[in-house]
Amino acid sequence: MSKFDLTGRKALITGGATGIGAGTAQALAVAGAAVAILDINEAAGHATANELRATGATASFVKLDVCSDAGWEAAIPQVVADLGGLDILINNAGIEISSLLIDQSADDLRRMCDVNIVGTALGIKHGFRAMKPGGAAGQGGAIVNIASVAATIPFPGIGGYSATKSAVDRITRIAAVESGKLGYGVRVNCVFPGLVPTAMGSKLAVDMAEIGLWPSAEAAVGDVIGLTPLGRLGEVADMADVIVFLCSDAARFITGTGLSVDGGMGS
Repeated sequence: MSKFDLTGRKALITGGATGIGAGTAQALAVAGAAVAILDINEAAGHATANELRATGATASFVKLDVCSDAGWEAAIPQVVADLGGLDILINNAGIEISSLLIDQSADDLRRMCDVNIVGTALGIKHGFRAMKPGGAAGQGGAIVNIASVAATIPFPGIGGYSATKSAVDRITRIAAVESGKLGYGVRVNCVFPGLVPTAMGSKLAVDMAEIGLWPSAEAAVGDVIGLTPLGRLGEVADMADVIVFLCSDAARFITGTGLSVDGGMGS
């Protein structure tokens, strides 16, 4: 059996209805995992779960606002019941609101902190509670948090977003240490994706033009590619495959690290 095989694993993906989250759900399913898609977008979440089931995968959808502690309290038992356990948790849900720092809205900053930082921290909290010995699943496992190349480079126009993704990196490393010291049996890592032309990534390029940092969205994308040694934007599969790796036995001695998946942009 391949070390990348996830047959028998049970995976939860927040923000799994679209974009990198949906691609990750598909990649985990292809590797053999049963998957639960958690998202605030019910229509897209059900559609993605249905698409996965049509391929023969085990997939379910649970509505979740990642900022809600009570929401997590209700969602985790449902996922464990639907899948028969839980040993992979992907904290993918996130939002990006572009702004020059001189124009930054306090409400926008709080919203990004809520989703990107609080949402990730609650995912770790409830993932640990379910996966540690004596938990509802109790078999240990792996948590992967989605940060961003924005946490590693000073890219203009996304100061608030960059700060929240830097926090995801810090939380990841502390969670890994706590899990190890307290015997939870859960590895915790994060990835730093480069720019991927999902709906969120494409909007970012448009935003850069609208706030006056680039003459057009195309120019912004061109400069990002120019900053990337591999000479292209990322693809959803580039991110999803690395996440599968971090969840697999091939990464069994990796915890507390952040893995750049950015074509060298952050180097």
